[in-house]
Amino acid sequence: GNPIATAAGIATLKALRDESPYEKIDQLASRLGDGLAAAAESAGVEHCVQRVGSMLTLFFHFGPVKSWDQAAECDTKRFSSYFWGMIENGVYMPCSQYEALFVSAAHTQQDIDHTIQAAEKVLAAL
Repeated sequence: GNPIATAAGIATLKALRDESPYEKIDQLASRLGDGLAAAAESAGVEHCVQRVGSMLTLFFHFGPVKSWDQAAECDTKRFSSYFWGMIENGVYMPCSQYEALFVSAAHTQQDIDHTIQAAEKVLAAL
């Protein structure tokens, strides 16, 4: 293989071994999921936040989405309004309710707080 790509890969693996970002990412994702759920609850919006590790989705649905039939029951018009409201408040979300958002090592507590504050504002207006 390419020696530069190999060196970069080895350096990345060493950095991940020496200073793993995964606990921080999980904590941020958990806080974001809880914050989105609390914002929707406070706004009286039917919802379900589903999270696996650093991936999560706010579904406009009364309970967990585990099948296509349940996904088809989601309020996609409400999601569209939520998406555009978040964009207007400086938060870029996946444009489809059927996609997950991802928290990464680049995100900070301030990013998560800003996202939750934007969601509170947007969800209250739906």
